[in-house]
Amino acid sequence: MSARHIDHETLRVLQDVLEDEYPHLLEAYLSDSTARLDQLRQALRNNDAEALWQTAHSFKGSNSNVGAPLLTELCLQLETAARACQMNRAGELLEQAEREFELIHSLIRAELQLFGA
Repeated sequence: MSARHIDHETLRVLQDVLEDEYPHLLEAYLSDSTARLDQLRQALRNNDAEALWQTAHSFKGSNSNVGAPLLTELCLQLETAARACQMNRAGELLEQAEREFELIHSLIRAELQLFGA
Protein backbone atom coordinates (compact mmCIF):
# COMPACT_ATOMS: atom_id res chain seq x y z
CA MET A 1 0.00 0.00 0.00
CA SER A 2 1.21 3.45 -0.81
CA ALA A 3 2.06 5.57 2.23
CA ARG A 4 0.52 8.55 0.45
CA HIS A 5 -2.83 6.82 0.67
CA ILE A 6 -2.52 4.59 3.74
CA ASP A 7 -0.21 5.01 6.72
CA HIS A 8 1.13 1.49 7.34
CA GLU A 9 2.19 2.30 10.88
CA THR A 10 -1.32 3.38 11.84
CA LEU A 11 -2.70 0.10 10.50
CA ARG A 12 -0.07 -1.91 12.41
CA VAL A 13 -0.93 -0.11 15.66
CA LEU A 14 -4.63 -0.76 15.08
CA GLN A 15 -3.88 -4.40 14.33
CA ASP A 16 -1.80 -4.76 17.51
CA VAL A 17 -4.39 -3.06 19.70
CA LEU A 18 -7.52 -4.62 18.22
CA GLU A 19 -6.14 -8.08 17.41
CA ASP A 20 -9.09 -10.22 16.20
CA GLU A 21 -11.34 -7.16 15.94
CA TYR A 22 -9.03 -5.47 13.43
CA PRO A 23 -10.81 -6.83 10.33
CA HIS A 24 -14.16 -5.79 11.82
CA LEU A 25 -12.89 -2.23 12.25
CA LEU A 26 -11.79 -2.10 8.62
CA GLU A 27 -15.14 -3.45 7.43
CA ALA A 28 -16.96 -0.89 9.58
CA TYR A 29 -14.74 1.87 8.20
CA LEU A 30 -15.57 0.90 4.62
CA SER A 31 -19.29 0.73 5.32
CA ASP A 32 -19.33 3.97 7.28
CA SER A 33 -17.27 5.76 4.64
CA THR A 34 -19.66 4.74 1.89
CA ALA A 35 -22.56 6.15 3.93
CA ARG A 36 -20.68 9.38 4.65
CA LEU A 37 -19.89 9.89 0.98
CA ASP A 38 -23.60 9.46 0.24
CA GLN A 39 -24.37 12.07 2.92
CA LEU A 40 -21.80 14.45 1.42
CA ARG A 41 -23.31 14.04 -2.05
CA GLN A 42 -26.80 14.67 -0.68
CA ALA A 43 -25.69 17.78 1.23
CA LEU A 44 -24.04 19.13 -1.91
CA ARG A 45 -27.15 18.40 -4.02
CA ASN A 46 -29.25 20.23 -1.41
CA ASN A 47 -26.75 23.09 -1.28
CA ASP A 48 -26.64 22.49 2.50
CA ALA A 49 -23.27 23.94 3.51
CA GLU A 50 -23.77 23.17 7.20
CA ALA A 51 -24.52 19.47 6.65
CA LEU A 52 -21.62 19.35 4.22
CA TRP A 53 -19.05 20.75 6.62
CA GLN A 54 -20.32 18.71 9.56
CA THR A 55 -20.19 15.46 7.59
CA ALA A 56 -16.80 16.35 6.11
CA HIS A 57 -15.51 17.07 9.63
CA SER A 58 -16.72 13.71 10.92
CA PHE A 59 -15.40 11.85 7.86
CA LYS A 60 -12.05 13.60 8.32
CA GLY A 61 -11.77 12.05 11.80
CA SER A 62 -12.61 8.56 10.55
CA ASN A 63 -9.98 8.79 7.84
CA SER A 64 -7.40 10.05 10.27
CA ASN A 65 -8.14 7.17 12.64
CA VAL A 66 -7.44 4.53 10.00
CA GLY A 67 -4.42 6.33 8.61
CA ALA A 68 -5.69 7.71 5.29
CA PRO A 69 -3.69 10.96 5.14
CA LEU A 70 -4.62 12.21 1.68
CA LEU A 71 -8.34 11.54 2.23
CA THR A 72 -8.06 13.23 5.63
CA GLU A 73 -6.58 16.32 3.96
CA LEU A 74 -9.25 16.35 1.27
CA CYS A 75 -11.94 16.22 3.96
CA LEU A 76 -10.30 19.14 5.77
CA GLN A 77 -10.32 21.16 2.56
CA LEU A 78 -13.93 20.13 1.90
CA GLU A 79 -14.91 21.17 5.42
CA THR A 80 -13.19 24.54 4.94
CA ALA A 81 -14.84 25.14 1.56
CA ALA A 82 -18.27 24.25 2.95
CA ARG A 83 -17.82 26.57 5.96
CA ALA A 84 -17.02 29.36 3.49
CA CYS A 85 -20.08 28.37 1.39
CA GLN A 86 -17.79 27.74 -1.59
CA MET A 87 -20.05 25.06 -3.01
CA ASN A 88 -18.37 24.83 -6.43
CA ARG A 89 -15.02 24.25 -4.74
CA ALA A 90 -16.70 21.78 -2.37
CA GLY A 91 -18.02 19.86 -5.37
CA GLU A 92 -14.53 19.60 -6.87
CA LEU A 93 -13.10 18.43 -3.55
CA LEU A 94 -15.85 15.87 -3.12
CA GLU A 95 -15.02 14.42 -6.54
CA GLN A 96 -11.37 14.15 -5.49
CA ALA A 97 -12.36 12.55 -2.18
CA GLU A 98 -14.54 10.02 -3.99
CA ARG A 99 -11.67 9.03 -6.27
CA GLU A 100 -9.31 8.77 -3.31
CA PHE A 101 -11.80 6.63 -1.41
CA GLU A 102 -12.07 4.25 -4.38
CA LEU A 103 -8.33 3.69 -4.06
CA ILE A 104 -8.48 3.41 -0.25
CA HIS A 105 -11.34 0.93 -0.59
CA SER A 106 -9.19 -1.30 -2.82
CA LEU A 107 -6.21 -1.03 -0.47
CA ILE A 108 -8.31 -1.86 2.60
CA ARG A 109 -9.90 -4.83 0.78
CA ALA A 110 -6.39 -6.09 0.02
CA GLU A 111 -5.49 -5.67 3.70
CA LEU A 112 -8.60 -7.62 4.69
CA GLN A 113 -7.63 -10.46 2.37
CA LEU A 114 -4.48 -10.92 4.44
CA PHE A 115 -6.76 -11.77 7.35
CA GLY A 116 -9.09 -14.00 5.39
CA ALA A 117 -11.93 -11.52 5.75
